[in-house]
Amino acid sequence: MAYRSFRQFLDALEQAGELKRVVIPIDTDLLIAEWTDREMKSPGGGKALLFEQPIMDGKKSEFLVAINTMGSPRRMALALQVFDVEDVAREIQLILKAKPPTDLREGWNLLKQGIHLLHARPKSVRDAPCQEVVHQSDIGGGFSLRDLPILKCWPKDAGRFITLPNVHTRDPETGARNVGIYRMQVYDERTTGMHWQVHKVGARHGKRYYERGERMPVAVTLGGDPVYTFAATAPLPDGLDELLFAGFLRRRSIDLVRCKTIDLEVPADVDFVLEGYVQPAETRPEGPFGDHTGFYTAIEDYPVFHLTAVTHRRDAIYPTTIVGKPPMEDFYIGDASVRILLPVFKMNFPEIVDMTLPPEGVFHNLVFVSIRKQYPYQAFKVMHGLWGMGQMMFSKYIIAVDEDCDVHNTSEVLFRLCANTDPARDTTMIKNPSDSLDHAPSEQNIGSHIGFDATRKLPGENYHRPWPELIKMTDEARTLVDELQRKAASSPGNDDLRNRR
Repeated sequence: MAYRSFRQFLDALEQAGELKRVVIPIDTDLLIAEWTDREMKSPGGGKALLFEQPIMDGKKSEFLVAINTMGSPRRMALALQVFDVEDVAREIQLILKAKPPTDLREGWNLLKQGIHLLHARPKSVRDAPCQEVVHQSDIGGGFSLRDLPILKCWPKDAGRFITLPNVHTRDPETGARNVGIYRMQVYDERTTGMHWQVHKVGARHGKRYYERGERMPVAVTLGGDPVYTFAATAPLPDGLDELLFAGFLRRRSIDLVRCKTIDLEVPADVDFVLEGYVQPAETRPEGPFGDHTGFYTAIEDYPVFHLTAVTHRRDAIYPTTIVGKPPMEDFYIGDASVRILLPVFKMNFPEIVDMTLPPEGVFHNLVFVSIRKQYPYQAFKVMHGLWGMGQMMFSKYIIAVDEDCDVHNTSEVLFRLCANTDPARDTTMIKNPSDSLDHAPSEQNIGSHIGFDATRKLPGENYHRPWPELIKMTDEARTLVDELQRKAASSPGNDDLRNRR
């Protein structure tokens, strides 16, 4: 069953041994971030942390702080309520491959495959846990952003940042909604920055409001089923509704409730809702901020979010994260997205075997992809295709390898890169949009991207010698030595030898 609250998800983490409670007072100014950074960089991503006494401006907050809740493969699986995220990928693959049934049995199997799609469509409700407590500025509500235990993450950050907001917007022309995660710098009690970059859907919606000269309604949700946050971060194909995707993942339709002061609907079971608007043409300096690149991003002008209401659960918990030099929690979220959406990539490129974005590439800077190569320059075809797919356009380095190379083993990929490439022959370079946060390009948002063909070379690829055979032991010899080593490890003679030492 889908999680009915963020607290229920935390309970599941605790029962699984994946949650640590921190009961002593901890300041939200740098100290929670430092504690969490150490946890994130411990083996396997450490544990989720629940700070029970967060201190902000010298006072204890009434809200607990949860962080690193999806920062490991196991916690990602628990967030999606599956044994392994590959289970979701296999389900998507079944749906993509579904064909019209030819008999009753096939029809029943197809129905079972698609039954979860019936839960994808949200439904509207009148009453919502997220509106148990309501603070509206127009009726004298005293609540402010200073009442939330918002972190200052790094020493040179411009202030406190909301780092895990689900930002809900709607296209004023088509009515299509979008949910994205855009950091929010807190300026004062009722205003923040809204860091949607030029390539993001939120910015596109904003542009349409600006052209119409209309105030843009924006709702920000925090908490609830972790699937909401995962869907908001996923690089979905343009036009695919994040809430539909979340409903599919959780196998339960999402209850939506109308906000109190703006004409938007949000999931009814979240912990907090920040209602407000963005005014056309109003911007304000935002940053610096210690970002997922491992560097501080520069000060730039971004739209301003004005708060009109805050609603929340009575037992609300504040979810957050920190980003910085990897590995961090965001790596595990991004890796799960790649695993789950791999069938979509394979549908477009059937030759793809596997793909990963290593943590050293801080998401899209570095891509490893293995392919079943059948014809000359097929690796370049895949690279250029990937650069044309949504946020893959930001990928600075793509390395293509043969299907027998494990792309999750960086050492193996680098071995193939060094062994199988001639730089002049096996590289392709293009100009493409770049991530706004990438400080390396000479011009912001525009940069060069390079692809490396580390596959074996075929006739027609300007290689005129027989391709050598990779050294590999026989399966029979490996199996025999595995058995011999097991016998050696369990023999009494080994115990006597260890004791004499």
